[in-house]
Amino acid sequence: MVSECDVLVVGGRVLDPETGLDGTRSVAVTDGRITAVLDANDPVPSANRTIDATGLVVAPGFVDLHSHAQTITGHRLQALDGVTTALDLEGGALPVAQTYALAEQEGRPLNFGFSAAWTSARMKVLDGVVPVAHPSGALTTFAAHQAGARWRGPATPTEVDGILALLEQGVAEGAVGIGVLVGYAPDSERREYFELSRLAERLGVPTFTHARYLSNREPHGSLEGALEVISAAAGTGAHMHLCHVNSTSNRMIEQVAHAIDRARGVGVRVSTEAYPYGAGSTVVGAAFLAPEALEQAGLRPDSLTYLPTNERVRDAAHLRELRETDPGALVVVHFLDETDAGDLALLERSLLLDDVAIATDAMPTVDAAGRPADDRWPLPPGLVSHPRSAGTFSRTLRWLVRERGALSLLEAVRRCTLVPARVLEAAVPAMRHKGRVQVGCDADLVVLDPDRIGDRATYTHLAPSVGVRHLLVGGTAVVRDGELMTDALPGRPVRSAPRDAARPPSPPSPLSPPRPPVR
Repeated sequence: MVSECDVLVVGGRVLDPETGLDGTRSVAVTDGRITAVLDANDPVPSANRTIDATGLVVAPGFVDLHSHAQTITGHRLQALDGVTTALDLEGGALPVAQTYALAEQEGRPLNFGFSAAWTSARMKVLDGVVPVAHPSGALTTFAAHQAGARWRGPATPTEVDGILALLEQGVAEGAVGIGVLVGYAPDSERREYFELSRLAERLGVPTFTHARYLSNREPHGSLEGALEVISAAAGTGAHMHLCHVNSTSNRMIEQVAHAIDRARGVGVRVSTEAYPYGAGSTVVGAAFLAPEALEQAGLRPDSLTYLPTNERVRDAAHLRELRETDPGALVVVHFLDETDAGDLALLERSLLLDDVAIATDAMPTVDAAGRPADDRWPLPPGLVSHPRSAGTFSRTLRWLVRERGALSLLEAVRRCTLVPARVLEAAVPAMRHKGRVQVGCDADLVVLDPDRIGDRATYTHLAPSVGVRHLLVGGTAVVRDGELMTDALPGRPVRSAPRDAARPPSPPSPLSPPRPPVR
C-alpha cells in the first residue's frame, strides 16, 4: 500500500474509461505518476498537497489530436478546457527535431507533439520554400506561402521521392505520424497519396488527413474525399485518420459515417474526430474557398468571416481581393447554421459516430491586425480566434451530456481521452499511459464541476471555458482552484517510438476494445 504521496485527490467521482470505473475514489500521485486509486476502505496516505474533489469529477486529462494553437497562450486556453496533451497532427511540423527542441526550450503548460508536415515538404520540394522551425512554424509556413506556384499541383516521380524522404526524416526525428492537408492541394495526384500511405504503414505511424474535397455535389464531393482515405487504409494497411469529419463531410455525414462504420467492421484501420461547432476556420487563400468553388460546397462569400477585422466577406469581388492581398489571413467558415434544428442534428450526428474522438482543430489567437497574440495572461481585449480554440471539450460536456443527454458522462470522457490515446498508442508507446486513471499511468488529470463545465467563447468574443477546478500535467498543477498557474510549464514532448525499436503487431482496428454504452 502507498503510505505517502506528492498529491492526493480525495472524494471525487473518478472516471476511468478503460475499466469502466465510475465511483467515489481517491487518487494518489507521486513523481508524475498515479500510484494508487483508493476506495473508502483503503488507508489514506500522507500527502504534500491534498485536493478536495467532493462533488467533482476526476478524469484523465483530455487528449487533443488536432491543435494548431501551439503557443503558451494557446495551451493556457486549452488547459482551462480540460486538455493536458495538445498535438498538432493534421498540420504538423517541419523540420521536426528543431521544432520539438524549440518548444522544449520555451516550455509549455501541456504535453505537446507534432506530425511530419506534408504541405511544408511539398512547399520545400516544389517551390523552394525554407520551412520555419517553430512550434507554430508549419502553420506559419503554410499561411505565408499559399500563393506558391506549384505546391498545390502534381509532382514528378522524383519530386514525390523527395517529399517522402523529408517525411521519413521527420518521423525518424520523432514525428507522431504524417499530417496530410490534401484538401489544400486537391490537384496533387492520388498515387502520391497512396505512396505516402505505404510509407506510413512501413514506418508504423498513422496519417492525419484533411480530405481532398469539401462539397455536397458530385463529382469531387465530400464522400469521395472520405472514400479516398478509407481506400488508402484498405489498400496499404496503414492507419488512416480522417480529420474533423463534422466539417469535411459537410451535409454528406450519413454516407461518410456509414462508409467508416462498414470499413472498420471489416478491419480497415481508419479512425476519425469531430468538434461541436457548425463553423470551421482556415486561411482565406485555401483552394476550396475560391469564389467559383463556394457554391459547390453550399457556401457564399458572406459565409466567411475575415478574422483580422471580424467582418463578413461582402461578395465575390471582396473575397478575391482578400485572397490576392492577404491569402494567409484566418477566416471562420460557417458551413452549418447552429440555430437551425436540422443543421444542429447533422452536427450532432458527426459527434455521435462510433468511436469518434473529440478534437478541437484549435487555431492561433490573433489581434485586430491579424498578428499572433503574445503570451500575456489574462488575455488582453480585442483578441480573436475560432471559439473551438477555447471551448471544444467543455462545450461537448455541456451540450451532449448535460443538456442533450446524448452521451453519458463516462462515454463523453472516453471520447475525449481514451479514444484519441488509442489512435496513437501503437506508434507512440507513451500514449498507453494517458487517457486512463490507473496505477502506473501518467498523472495527467482534470478535476471538473459537471454541473458548471461549459464554454464561453463565441464567434465574436474569445473567453476561457469555466468549470475546470484543477488540472495536473505530470502531477504538476497547471490550474488550481479554477485559476491558471502562469508559471507552470510542465508539458513534455510526445514522440513516436524510435524506428529501430521492435514494432508491435498492428491491431485489426485501433479502437476495438469494448466501451460503455452511448446513452
